[in-house]
Amino acid sequence: MATMPAASLIFSTPRNLVRLAWDGLARVPLGRAVFSRAVGLAAPYTASVGARVEVLRRGHAEVVLRDRRAVRNHLDCVHAIALANLAELAGNLAVSYSMPDDARFIVAGMSIDYVKKARGTIRATASCPAPETSARAEYEVPVELRDPTGTLVARAILRTIVGPRKA
Repeated sequence: MATMPAASLIFSTPRNLVRLAWDGLARVPLGRAVFSRAVGLAAPYTASVGARVEVLRRGHAEVVLRDRRAVRNHLDCVHAIALANLAELAGNLAVSYSMPDDARFIVAGMSIDYVKKARGTIRATASCPAPETSARAEYEVPVELRDPTGTLVARAILRTIVGPRKA
């Protein structure tokens, strides 16, 4: 019997697996780390930056990225694409957690402004409207990325389309 890829399994269930998994894991020891790892298994490229989900609730996500050599550039700061990856992850999780069970989403565009060199652990905070239905609609999802002092290092806006799952 062939096994189904993790991403296919997540997006084929009739329930919002992101919400179910987070709500079940976030309150147990190491649950957030397990959840973050599971997200990486479902989206391998996203896993490449090694971010950790710390807060997830309706319309809100906070994800952190430790500053380490693997995410640095030649200027000795966190690479721009690692920041973009972190912003997309935070925005996608905020939307995904907030969607009705019968909805799916895709990012249709993203803009990002790099405000300052990023050093230290970076926290991405995403806020989004919570879709009430799975009717096709486009949402702007703003994400702020801040360094350990709280200084803004980048801001992004994801243009996300939410719609009904295919039967």
